[in-house]
Amino acid sequence: MTHHDIARAVVAAVLAGGIQAQTTVKTNDDPDLPISTEPGDRVLAYDFPAFHVGIAEYPDGPTGVTVLHFPTGANMALDVRGGSPGVVGDYGYVHAITLAGGSLLGLEAASGVAAGLFARRDKADWNTIPLVSGGIVFDFGGRSNMIYPDKRLGRAALENAGPNRFPLGARGAGMSVTVGNGFDFDRAEAAGQGAAYREIGGVKFFACVVLNAIGAVFDREGNLVRGHVDPTSGERTTYMEDIERRVEAAQAAPDPQPGNTTITVVVTNQTVRGHDLTQLGRQVHSSMARAIQPFHTRDDGDALWMVSTGEVEVAPWSLTALGVVASEVVWDAVLAAHP
Repeated sequence: MTHHDIARAVVAAVLAGGIQAQTTVKTNDDPDLPISTEPGDRVLAYDFPAFHVGIAEYPDGPTGVTVLHFPTGANMALDVRGGSPGVVGDYGYVHAITLAGGSLLGLEAASGVAAGLFARRDKADWNTIPLVSGGIVFDFGGRSNMIYPDKRLGRAALENAGPNRFPLGARGAGMSVTVGNGFDFDRAEAAGQGAAYREIGGVKFFACVVLNAIGAVFDREGNLVRGHVDPTSGERTTYMEDIERRVEAAQAAPDPQPGNTTITVVVTNQTVRGHDLTQLGRQVHSSMARAIQPFHTRDDGDALWMVSTGEVEVAPWSLTALGVVASEVVWDAVLAAHP
């Protein structure tokens, strides 16, 4: 089964209300559960060797994990704005960031990455523990098994990590995600993980997104380009149009179903520290509401990691200017988050 087939199957299952439980439920206890680390046909190439990216997947889920490894460490600020987040490791400094499916169980993948980094040492040193931060998305909507990204899968993704390439689409943590789910979770469209890169005047910007949002995706012209598909006509309509129709029909606009989250990592080589890094993350995260509408709802778990590798200090870049460019790169990443 190709990843496009998997994506179609995920959406079909969501729209049908899920799959009935099988008599034998697959779990992580199977010692022969196969792992895939193939990057697929869509891979973003870029020039930013300060961090490495690896993926690992359980095709039987399908579910997966995406790891960003910073070999020499990096400053980090975590900005959480969704009402239902699942994150771990807000240390202010990281050696790796783990993005995973599996809901809260998927946070286990972060411990696998930490164990993998710890195992690379040539001597015991319990005073300096690898700092691994992680976030998860809910990706059980279209499947009836109990498979989730665990410690084994996180470690496999770390071992697979390499520089200057990012697998796009239904890969890694983006294997079983949807976007534009609607009030009744009946308008979903397959999504995935996206990424983008720019370099301006010696300052590098990279962003990756795992898109699993209640909201739909809009381009820079304001066009709805992914999600919120009318189940009757097959056309994409905005949430506002849906609300107006419900009001005219004297129908309530209910709370959306839970199980939605967009998790994002933004990396720059420009040196930014402390509160400035925190504020930069806030600026970029809030800017994503242009691309995803609605965003940061109570039933989304949106989180963004803002990372500075501290390799350059290019003058006269202001913090605001960094945020403007980074925000555009994130928008590109959102638009690339499709199968």
